[in-house]
Amino acid sequence: MSEKLHRNILVLSGGISHERDVSLRSGRRVGEELERAGHRVTHRDPDATLLASLDAGSFDAVWLALHGASGEDGALQALLRTKGVTFLGSDAEATALAWHKPTAKTLVARAGFDTPPWITLPTETFRELGADSVLAEVLHAIGDAAVVKPSRGGSAQGVTIIEEASELPRALVQAYTYSDSAFIERKVTGTELAITVLDTGDGPLALPAVEIVPRSGIYSFDARYNAGETTFYTPARIDEIVAERAAAMAVAIHGVLGLRHYSRIDLIVDELGQPWFIEANVVPGTTETSLMPLAIEASGRSLGDVYSSLVEAAIAGA
Repeated sequence: MSEKLHRNILVLSGGISHERDVSLRSGRRVGEELERAGHRVTHRDPDATLLASLDAGSFDAVWLALHGASGEDGALQALLRTKGVTFLGSDAEATALAWHKPTAKTLVARAGFDTPPWITLPTETFRELGADSVLAEVLHAIGDAAVVKPSRGGSAQGVTIIEEASELPRALVQAYTYSDSAFIERKVTGTELAITVLDTGDGPLALPAVEIVPRSGIYSFDARYNAGETTFYTPARIDEIVAERAAAMAVAIHGVLGLRHYSRIDLIVDELGQPWFIEANVVPGTTETSLMPLAIEASGRSLGDVYSSLVEAAIAGA
């Protein structure tokens, strides 16, 4: 990269969400790669003085490495936009849509893509309609095998996979620890894939799919962030035609949700080779065990080059 393209970049990480520690790791790793590429990087934890200190031109671009509500509910993006600050990642509206899992699934399903049946249950539902009747209807609609998760959130926090009806109440309690609304989705068995979609101004491109094989069988928080707990295969060990179908689906969903610069689209491919949309992540992790860096390296690109290209896309308004 030429000298004139060396940029002054603010990396925001930390925050006050349940994913603070992971966010700090993401910010540190992405900052290291940007510095190796020749950029000047400033790290900052968002606080009450952040907005007052930021004006258009303070930094060439802001890299949001904030996981959880701190950086994924769209509020910070909206505030940065009002101040004229250039930032990487999706805009406020798309971020908010993807952050709320039921909304994202609704948009994807309406666009014609397969996603497992689901029900969303705010805590008020149980007070108004009674726990027994609500649980009975959920089990009738979804079945005994299900995935229960907070309607908003990431890093598998508050997520439980159940195999029988008796496990549902406890799983809901766990989900409500992280959100006032729980999301119950029919379990799909198959190959778990994470597909990173990049767009540096020439249109979205799917990187090689990462196949996720957790040692425990569940891609939990510990399996995500503790080295050795999960084996990753990139590219995924799936049929080439199925891989192409999954990649095309990921790119299309990136567009359906209006995402920008980068995203991670999570899918499960069932035994018939059918990809099912699970969720979208608008602030993919960049830690040493995160999936976006694995996909970038598997594509033959260097992390520093890709991160630099994304910075340039943001500055160019792409």
